[in-house]
Amino acid sequence: MGSVVEYKGLKAGYHCGYCDCEEGKASCGMWAHSMTVQDYQDLIDRGWRRSGKYVYKPVMNQTCCPQYTIRCRPLQFQPSKSHKKVLKKMLKFLAKGEISRGNCEDEPMEPAMEDAVAGDFGLINKLDIQCDLKTLSDDLKESLESEEKKKGKSSKKEESNELSRSQDIEEKLGSGEPSHSVKVHTAPKPGKGADLSKPPCRKAKEIRKERKRLKLMQQNPDGELGGLQARREPSFCPPKAKSNQPKSLEDLIFESLPENASHKLEVRVVRSSPPSSQFKATFQESYQVYKRYQMVIHKDPPDKPTVSQFTRFLCNSPLEAENPPNGPDCGYGSFHQQYWLDGKIIAVGVIDILPYCVSSVYLYYDPDYSFLSLGVYSALREIAFTRQLHEKTSQLNYYYMGFYIHSCPKMKYKGQYRPSDLLCPETYVWVPIEQCLPSLENSKYCRFNQDPQAVDEGRSQEPDRLQVLYKKVVMPYGVYRKQQKDPSEEAAVLQYARLVGQACSERMLLFRS
Repeated sequence: MGSVVEYKGLKAGYHCGYCDCEEGKASCGMWAHSMTVQDYQDLIDRGWRRSGKYVYKPVMNQTCCPQYTIRCRPLQFQPSKSHKKVLKKMLKFLAKGEISRGNCEDEPMEPAMEDAVAGDFGLINKLDIQCDLKTLSDDLKESLESEEKKKGKSSKKEESNELSRSQDIEEKLGSGEPSHSVKVHTAPKPGKGADLSKPPCRKAKEIRKERKRLKLMQQNPDGELGGLQARREPSFCPPKAKSNQPKSLEDLIFESLPENASHKLEVRVVRSSPPSSQFKATFQESYQVYKRYQMVIHKDPPDKPTVSQFTRFLCNSPLEAENPPNGPDCGYGSFHQQYWLDGKIIAVGVIDILPYCVSSVYLYYDPDYSFLSLGVYSALREIAFTRQLHEKTSQLNYYYMGFYIHSCPKMKYKGQYRPSDLLCPETYVWVPIEQCLPSLENSKYCRFNQDPQAVDEGRSQEPDRLQVLYKKVVMPYGVYRKQQKDPSEEAAVLQYARLVGQACSERMLLFRS
């Protein structure tokens, strides 16, 4: 299956979920009946983003809150002090059940999914019915159905194998407790806070002594080496080189827990589209977490977070599932990353796994566990997940965090995951965020590419080669154009071609009725 899209054009002057401006938002959108992961990868590298099957692109120089695509570079990522605090807080909770209520601030939450495309929310509801049942030609529907039948036989085998595959993923990613569990250091730690009698302080003292001894040994190479080694044996500190090595993200996440740990955390990756057997089995429990999250965190009334809304925005996806031999074990496509604490779901990260990245779509969690800073924790787990996928799929190097909105103070937190890059809205090249911030302080809308001669290399230069699906026939736009007399039709198609770029316009089928 290739990509089949319906372009809906420009929508301007509608409510913004970021700044609450009533008529400040502007975006272009299209409904995706199906989409390959490569096409979506290329689209998000041109500033597009999906909400369910609706794919939209902010009009950056018109919208009230310009939304810049941001990606983190996980291979070079080092957790900050605040990130480490969140990871340690989780480990303490898992190991001893400790709850640090005093400091449970999390990252500011993204607006609800429908707020992100607020002006198109009613349109999306209609598209669910009209596009899938009426507007799309019967011929194309038949071809989609026949394709599904072909896949049906293999999908049953896939479902039966998925449990073992996801268990393998869980084992590697996994729970907070590694499969090769070892006991943690059980030295007594009386009290809380600083205590000069605690072993860590004696350990620091031993390190200082060690340095003095090494210095003396260097000054006196013929000295009592044997005596020095004998004195070093009872030291509480590890070798100096080891003590100076910062812990990796994986070391911090997967630190060993005691055998009698208070809680057990598991992370399971389940395919959401097409829905796997595991996804179906946990659907209701996952939905209830989403409903509570929307009501408590986003203050939705009880009748707003319905099953259909949840399905439309967070379960339905246009992305075709792909499992190439050189891809990740779980394949490409749309997934839910479920966080299970003591046998129940407490959080779900909605993600897309694409050829070059893991793309974060949304996170929802049980508000009772807000004290665990699950927004930060899940982002760090997704970065670690990206690094794990990279081990087998070397080109999968990036973690996309959606949009960075500098003009909205509560949404600037994504810039804290370094190193990261922002996408230039004019030339679609990636620029380190440090180089972008000074310009954003002066203007909400910025071109990040400093070369004034640079242009969009992927721009549409041959629109006649754009692929159109019209009256059950696939044809190049050059042929389709000769059959049309409405000038607005040409303007819409050329706008679409400019926004998706030459490569996508030649691969994706633009449905016209």
